Amino acid sequence: MLAIGLMSGTSLDGVDSALVRITGQGENTQVELVGFLSMPMPVHMQKSILKVCDIEQSSVEQVCQLNFDLGYLFAEAAKQVCIEGNIPISDVDFIASHGQTIHHKKGSTLQIGESSVIAEQTNCLVISNFREMDIAAGGEGAPLVPYADYILYGEKGKSVAFNNIGGISNVTVLTGDNKKENVFAFDTGPGNMCINAACKMLFNKEYDEDGQYALKGKVIEQLLLELLDNPYFDREPPKSTGRELFGELYIKNIIAKYPQCNKYDIINTLTRFTAKSLADSYKNFILGRCKLDKIVITGGGAYNKALVEMIGEEIPEIDVVTFEQIGFSSDAKEAILFAVLGNEALHGIANNLPLCTGAKKTCVLGKFTFPPTGFGKFSISKV
Repeated sequence: MLAIGLMSGTSLDGVDSALVRITGQGENTQVELVGFLSMPMPVHMQKSILKVCDIEQSSVEQVCQLNFDLGYLFAEAAKQVCIEGNIPISDVDFIASHGQTIHHKKGSTLQIGESSVIAEQTNCLVISNFREMDIAAGGEGAPLVPYADYILYGEKGKSVAFNNIGGISNVTVLTGDNKKENVFAFDTGPGNMCINAACKMLFNKEYDEDGQYALKGKVIEQLLLELLDNPYFDREPPKSTGRELFGELYIKNIIAKYPQCNKYDIINTLTRFTAKSLADSYKNFILGRCKLDKIVITGGGAYNKALVEMIGEEIPEIDVVTFEQIGFSSDAKEAILFAVLGNEALHGIANNLPLCTGAKKTCVLGKFTFPPTGFGKFSISKV
């Protein structure tokens, strides 16, 4: 089948759209990347998302409108990846959309980007809202990508940590026995979120390209200690976090508290904060459970040279590589993985991992939105 995976993460840099050819299901799944694009998030939409994430500025009306606006943006990303891949969108069997996270905490979550708009604009079946069923079953609703990590990248005899660094840093540990029930995962804490917010406030830049600002600064020890003194880091997995804990207001307060500090030093310290909180999570919650052969850094953080170097410095005993170094695309990874989750849902296969999310049981995650023409390529018996 042809499928499109759509991902818009907490870093708000764009909408990733992966066109893939999927064969099989479960552990027999094979995926071929046919096309990929990252559509930049319009500035006005970035501002709208940040506004609705702020409880002091948000309103029901704003969330409602943004839900539909993002639906049109996601639909356009799906259409554009087909154009670039020279494949008619009518050939696509389904679209799996993660949506844009507006709020996420234990017991509830909200991702928006109206699936009905995507279905109407593309005339495709849309599978979305992957997190809610896991939460209904007592889980955190995150992280979800470990299931697809296991399906695509599990290798018997090798214990590998896949650490995705988007806005938030989340790690999936594939143990050497390659058993699904032994995969575990959690959010280590901030990824690019704090760095990006500070870059916007201090340099009016969306992110620290190649880690250039961090490399010009030095760590502010007092600030680093304060950042690491956060109760989240002591919580036992499974656990997840987001913008409500490490977002713009958090960084705004930090910068206001250290007005005398060099701005390059602040970026350096926030970069070290991501690296050290990540490394501490490994030491506290991973290395006592299994001996890792390597750590693979994926997501936007894989392109931040300063961050990758700092992670290597914090965990020198383990080989740290990027997804590109083993032959894959960090940019496309999560969009591909949500296409895999959609494929599992389409086949009625449970696609959460309770050890990762804390759910009481395995569940089929994902809601189905059919196009205006009805079931389209799928009969009721198939879905």
